[in-house]
Amino acid sequence: MMRQAGRSLPEYLALKEGKRFTDLVQNPEVAAEVTLQPIRRFQYDAAVIFSDILVIAEAMGVPYQLMEQGGVKVDFQLQSRADIEKLTAEGAANKIAYTPAAIELVRNEVENQCAIIGFAGSPWTLASFMVEGGSSRDNLRSRALIHEQPALFEALLEKITLATIDYLNAQIDAGADALQLFDSQGGTLAQAAYWRFSGRWMQQIITALGQRVPVTVFGRGVHQNWEQLIQTGANALSIDWNIDLPTLSKQLPSTLALQGNLDPALLTASPSVAIEQTQRLLDGMRDRNGFIFNLGHGVPPNAYIETIAAIAQTVQTYHG
Repeated sequence: MMRQAGRSLPEYLALKEGKRFTDLVQNPEVAAEVTLQPIRRFQYDAAVIFSDILVIAEAMGVPYQLMEQGGVKVDFQLQSRADIEKLTAEGAANKIAYTPAAIELVRNEVENQCAIIGFAGSPWTLASFMVEGGSSRDNLRSRALIHEQPALFEALLEKITLATIDYLNAQIDAGADALQLFDSQGGTLAQAAYWRFSGRWMQQIITALGQRVPVTVFGRGVHQNWEQLIQTGANALSIDWNIDLPTLSKQLPSTLALQGNLDPALLTASPSVAIEQTQRLLDGMRDRNGFIFNLGHGVPPNAYIETIAAIAQTVQTYHG
C-alpha cells in the first residue's frame, strides 16, 4: 500500500479538475472513488482512505486550504488560552463524518478482497501546522512555544487528542481494518522534548482505541526515540527513507511489525532502477516477521505510473 498513490494517476487528475482538494475529501462518493483508483490499477493489499490530516483541525474550528504553489495555509494563531477555548473537540468527529462514510463505501466495494486503512495526524503534527499557520520545515514558533508556554501548548494537544480518538473510533466503526498515526513533524522536536509533546499523546490515542484494530505510527525523522515510539503501544512502526531499515530492524523487538521504507524519489526514476532498489529492500527484510513493504513517505505528484506498477509487481511476485 502507498498513501497518496492515486494522485499521479490520469483518472485522478481528471476527477479533480476544476475542484478544490477539500471538495474531493468532503464528498464520500468521490473520496471512495479516489481511494479505489490505485487499487484497481495496482491490486494493492490495502486501500488507504482518501482524506487529509487537517480535517480534524477544520472540524475543531480551524479552516485550512491547499495553496496552488504547494503547501498548506491554516487560519489560526495561538497566543492565549482564549484561542484554545474557541476550539471545539467535543463533537468535532461528527463534522467529518464524510471520511467514515467514504470508508463504508469502499468496504462495500472491496468486501474482504483488501484491507482498508484509516488515519489521522498525530497531535503534535496537527498542532504545529495550526501554530505555524501552515507548512513549516522547522516549526520554529511551535518549538519556542513549548518552552515559553508549555501548559498552553499541552492544552491544545489535549483537545486535538480527544477529537482524534472520536474520529478514529468512527473510522473503525465504518469498517477500517487498521489505522495509522502520521507524526510527520515529529522529527522537528528535540530528543528530550519528544515524549512530552508527541509520544505520550499518541499513546493516549492508542490506549483509548482499546486494541480494536492494529495501529501503525509513522514518526518522520524520529531516529533517536525508538523506545518512546514503541512505548506509544503501536503494533507497527512506519520508517522513513532516511535510515537503513534492515540494519534498524535488528535493533527493534521482533514482536513489532515494521513498514517502509523505499525512497519516494525512486518513483520518479526509471522502472529498472526502482525494481533494483525494491528487490534490495525486500532481500534485506526477508527474514523479518511482520514486514510491510511501503514507501518512506507519500507518493510524489510527478511519479511515473510505469514505475509505480513495476514496484508493485516486484513486491507481489517476490519469493526471496
